[in-house]
Amino acid sequence: MLKPAAAVLCLLACAPVPAADLPQGWEALKINDKKKPTRYFLIEEGGRKVLHARADASASGLQRAASFSILERPMARWSWKVSRLVAGADNSRAGREDSPARIVLAFDGDTAKLPRIDQASLYVSYRLSGQHLPYATLMYIWSNKAPVGSLIENPHTRRIQMVVASSGAAGVGAWQTLERDVRADYWRAFKEEPGRLLSYGVLTDTDNTGESVEAWYGEIEFRPAVSALRPR
Repeated sequence: MLKPAAAVLCLLACAPVPAADLPQGWEALKINDKKKPTRYFLIEEGGRKVLHARADASASGLQRAASFSILERPMARWSWKVSRLVAGADNSRAGREDSPARIVLAFDGDTAKLPRIDQASLYVSYRLSGQHLPYATLMYIWSNKAPVGSLIENPHTRRIQMVVASSGAAGVGAWQTLERDVRADYWRAFKEEPGRLLSYGVLTDTDNTGESVEAWYGEIEFRPAVSALRPR
């Protein structure tokens, strides 16, 4: 039986596939019916199996329901690699909001307490996609220019916040292993403690710029904070 952190590597999808054909607990992350889907393949590289994404003016992802508390395991660790930057991308602009690699975390919460403008944006999203947006979504992205650690608000809704985990062309073509404190990043983005983590997944998208890019994802792991592991 696969560990939740390793199960992402068992996804093999050259095109959108029925839920029955996905590994148990995994599903396609669809943006909306009008978007061309990104293609995902399972490949071997460097003696390990990794997930290969290929986007061509497309946007879709893969996600898995979370079965643990992000408060108990707030440290997210993953590896990724991209073939190139999305040259025309600018994550602060709606018409250019693309990224070669993303880790997507969806959180639960009480939407009734949100300001009306946020409730309205969630409703509009539902009308467009037929899917309810989570209370809050935190993304880790690879940006063209924004400094690592920068916080970028989604141009359509404040309920999606992006943290720059990798930036610029210097690391293109090479594997990067990254670690982020999700609890701290969530607090910085939404000014409150995170609620229940609903799901986590990957997303490579070029639907806004119309460009093509490839990305590779290794395991996604969630661990306790280092201080929690130290003897008291």
